[in-house]
Amino acid sequence: MEVLMMKRVTTGDVAALAIRTGLGATLFAHGTQKLFGWFGGGGLDAAASGFHGMGYRPGRPMATVAGLCEAAGGAALALGLGTPAGGAAAAGAMGVAAETHAPNGFFNTEGGLEYPALIALSATALVAQGPGRLSLDEATRHVFDRPWMRLAALAAVPPAVAAVVARKHRSLAEDAAEPEGSGSASG
Repeated sequence: MEVLMMKRVTTGDVAALAIRTGLGATLFAHGTQKLFGWFGGGGLDAAASGFHGMGYRPGRPMATVAGLCEAAGGAALALGLGTPAGGAAAAGAMGVAAETHAPNGFFNTEGGLEYPALIALSATALVAQGPGRLSLDEATRHVFDRPWMRLAALAAVPPAVAAVVARKHRSLAEDAAEPEGSGSASG
């Protein structure tokens, strides 16, 4: 707390806190819907089945990773602790979700990419900007929020999203090539 008192808190710090907590809480809730069925979610079995059906295979591990990225990334953002890693996890998961929704157009009302893309961009902006002074990263003297960590986090997101999306497209192509009636079991 002594560190916070020595530096002047700005409106930018307050804005970062507001964005971090709102975005982080939303992501945390979204991830725990997948993992545990909290907040009206279907839980891991339902998420795994959905992921398998969308081409993210095997479904259970992919749903688990997505849920963990959202829940842990959201918690990290809300607390402002490990902001680069938390933001990258959130941006990656939401980048994949945006690609999944892209065929439906832009607007969320049509099932489009609007919502996940906005979350991905917001998480990316928080990584680039940093958590602000009203954060646990500030209180810990940025031990988990170094400039090189921000750069590494920002650089890691696009290839990670591309790899997951490419894997999905390979799975869907394999499905299309299989003779009808010989579908694989969900995972």
